[in-house]
Amino acid sequence: MRRKKRRKTIGYEFAGDLQEKAEDICKTLFPHIHPELFKCFRSSGSTSRRAIARCHGLAKIMQKTIGCPAYYAIEFISERFDKLPGEEQDKVIIHELMHIPQNFGGGFRHHDHVNNKNVERMYRNYKSLTATC
Repeated sequence: MRRKKRRKTIGYEFAGDLQEKAEDICKTLFPHIHPELFKCFRSSGSTSRRAIARCHGLAKIMQKTIGCPAYYAIEFISERFDKLPGEEQDKVIIHELMHIPQNFGGGFRHHDHVNNKNVERMYRNYKSLTATC
């Protein structure tokens, strides 16, 4: 008789340090993103093989059902994200924020827009804008 594998439970913890960094990046690069309508979390226990972070949105139908605006959660997979150097972490944060569209409606920008070339451009822009402050 074969035993079923037990699925590992993913744990989520609010990441205040990443929230603060993401809000700073939003002020500089993404003024359309409302900081009070997204939250950053560290997860642990993910079985994902490649993901470093993920952006989750509240589906439009759920927004209408409960009568609220769009909300986003940005999940940083601790086992991978925390090992990255600071510059790479900033790029991952920028990458995830780039998934949030201009209309902030609950949808996502896809990887035809959110790609390494555009993330690098946005990162250079962020560094140049914050270097003068």
